Order: sequence, then C-alpha cells, then structure tokens
Amino acid sequence: MSLALTHARFRILETIRIPVAVVGGAFFPAASMLFFVVPFAGDDPVGATYATASMVMFAVMTSSLFTYGVGVSEDRAQPWDPFSRTLPAGPAAAFTGRVLCGLTFMFISLIPVVIIGALFTAATATPVRLLLALGAVVLSALPFTFMGLAIGYALPTKAALAVAQIIFFPLAFGGGLLSAPGDAPGFVETIAPYLPTRGAVELVWAAVGDFEVSTTSMVALLGWTVGAAALAAWAYRRDEGARFS
Repeated sequence: MSLALTHARFRILETIRIPVAVVGGAFFPAASMLFFVVPFAGDDPVGATYATASMVMFAVMTSSLFTYGVGVSEDRAQPWDPFSRTLPAGPAAAFTGRVLCGLTFMFISLIPVVIIGALFTAATATPVRLLLALGAVVLSALPFTFMGLAIGYALPTKAALAVAQIIFFPLAFGGGLLSAPGDAPGFVETIAPYLPTRGAVELVWAAVGDFEVSTTSMVALLGWTVGAAALAAWAYRRDEGARFS
C-alpha cells in the first residue's frame, strides 16, 4: 500500500504543478450550478437539494472520464509508463496510485458545487445524509472510472479526448442530470433508466432526500459497471501485450 501511496503522491504533485488542470476540472460543474441551479431552483429546498446532487454527479463524470481517459492516454505516450510496468513492484501499485489520485481530484471538483449549494441555494441535508451521499458518490463513480480507464488504455490522446467528449454529454443529458426528477422530456424519461448516469444520480438523490430508486436503474448501473470494468481490463491487457510482445 505504501508504494501505491507513493505513486498517488507523485501523480497529485505532478498535477497541482499545473493549477489550471485542477481549476478546469471544477469549473464546469460549478458554473452549471451558478447559471442553471441557483437562478431556477435555488429557492426550493427539495429542488435545490436534488439539483445540487445532480451537479455533483456532473462533476464526478467530468473528473472520471477526462482524468482517466485523457490522463491515462497521455501517460502511455511517456517513457515513464512502460518503464514503471517493468519494476519489481509490478503494475498494481502504479494502477492503484492512479485511482487514488483520480479520486482525490474528483472530490476536489465536488467542493465548489457543494459550497455553492450551501451558500446560494436552499439545499439542505443532515450530516448523516451527507455521509450517505459520500458513499453513494464513490459507488456511482465506478462505471465512469472504468469507462475512463478503457478509453485511456485503448486510444491515443487526441482520440481519447474526442471520445470522452462524445460520451459525456449524451450520458449526462440522457440520464436526466440536467432535469429535476420526473421533469425531463418524455424521451429522456424513457431511456434514462437504462443509462449509468440515471442509476448513479438516483443513488445520490436517495442519499440526500426521500427519492425511491428504480430497480431498473440499479440493474442497469450494475450492468454498466461490470461491462465497463471488463472493457477496461481488456484495454489494459491489449496495451500490455502490444508493449511487451
């Protein structure tokens, strides 16, 4: 575990040396809160709470898809990455360190969203519900983390950035992140339960409010998580084989 923490510290320090990389990950969800949530749902305690939870998932998606997708792809192009896989410690420590680094910056990207929700809206949640929401966020991040890893290990940097962008918005809109529960357009309500974003945000909605999760959404979320994990493992083995064959 100490080796994994060393790798995580290295990656965190490497990232914070470029402050715009940290600020950029938090900007879009925070801007969405200011422009779309505060003016339209800020005075409604229930609506603001659910909307803040949706923006939290927005931040999780942004961080997971781009931190892992683009970050992994960029690292693969550097000499250090193939060298680190040959070290006696093996690739597990480096891989775990990468995940810990990603989680760190994911939670950093959530801070502005939560602060804006607390200061400028009527959103409310008890300390217990906030802890439940924290656990829900970690679980909800899994499919998007695996998606990002699959993109990063399978594609070169320019292609990884394009694919992450293409995947991001349809999943966010189609999963109902841009609408209050039950207020999305009809076609969105039809497809949302089958997308990972819907199951993910429902977990967070249920943690901070009285929302009842859908069985269909939970089954779909599990299926997407398993499928994305399998795809990420395949992409990693394919990249490993290409490098050392």
